[in-house]
Amino acid sequence: MIHQFWRAIAAFLVGVIIATAGANANGLEKPKGTVLLTVSGAISKTNAGETARFDLAMLEAIDSTVIETTTIWTDGIQHLRGVSLAALTKALGVNSGTLRAKAINDYVVEIPVTDAVEGGPIIAYELNGEQMPLRNKGPLWIVYPFDTDVAYKSEQIYTRSIWQLDRIEVVQ
Repeated sequence: MIHQFWRAIAAFLVGVIIATAGANANGLEKPKGTVLLTVSGAISKTNAGETARFDLAMLEAIDSTVIETTTIWTDGIQHLRGVSLAALTKALGVNSGTLRAKAINDYVVEIPVTDAVEGGPIIAYELNGEQMPLRNKGPLWIVYPFDTDVAYKSEQIYTRSIWQLDRIEVVQ
């Protein structure tokens, strides 16, 4: 009887180890809240088939970066909080290619992964201390720190600042 008990415990522990290894092999937890961003394509970490799905808490856990900048779409200095593009691409194992960013209305822009640098663009989830509703560029907006580098004040960069972002496909 004692032998059967230890056998059952050992079988249970092996099952837990296998289940845990399978759940963590892809490196990402599953979202518990509303999914704001789905990333697909050439990524090495997933949590839903071949995609990575993120809720707000997951984005905040990767990185919380604040930029203060003016934009051509708003008045005055804006305070934006979000996950840096550099941190997100690193978390997904992306180091080359193009990010095909898509908005809820299917508007698409292409951003080279080389833009994902420290001190560069963020995927903002807060504007001036508040989450962004769909009617105000939300729920996510890719924003470059326009005031930190004159190179960010170009038509090419402005077109990459997609709002109402909900999908990114990484293409090589």
